[in-house]
Amino acid sequence: MLRLTANDTEDLKVISAHMQDALVRLADIRYLVKPRQFAFVANRFAWEQQPKSERRRTGLHLEHVLNVKQHGIVTQTKDAILSLLAITFEPGPEPSGTVVLLFSANCTIRLNVEYLDLQLKDLGGAWATELTPHHGD
Repeated sequence: MLRLTANDTEDLKVISAHMQDALVRLADIRYLVKPRQFAFVANRFAWEQQPKSERRRTGLHLEHVLNVKQHGIVTQTKDAILSLLAITFEPGPEPSGTVVLLFSANCTIRLNVEYLDLQLKDLGGAWATELTPHHGD
């Protein structure tokens, strides 16, 4: 089970790779304004377990979030499930910046943060899946 923290872009690349193809239900995404926290749970494809095809329930949590902007999500229903393609960081005035969650269906969530403080934690055991994500050559 994974438990990772990202405080810089190199750490974030590792977390992004582990979260690639995670399935996220829109109803499982939360932004808490006063404590400035953003979190969601997802069914993460366990790339590190290849050649097994497994998924794990995983939580992703960010601190020090100043605001959240979304694109393409307002038209989705709360039960919609999106595939997370990547997590990136666009630097701003040191140490601030924007964490970008890029999803399938041209949906994005942009999180303006004071500084990068992101945690990934697997929440339970794995289960087998017959569907392995493929990305072509």
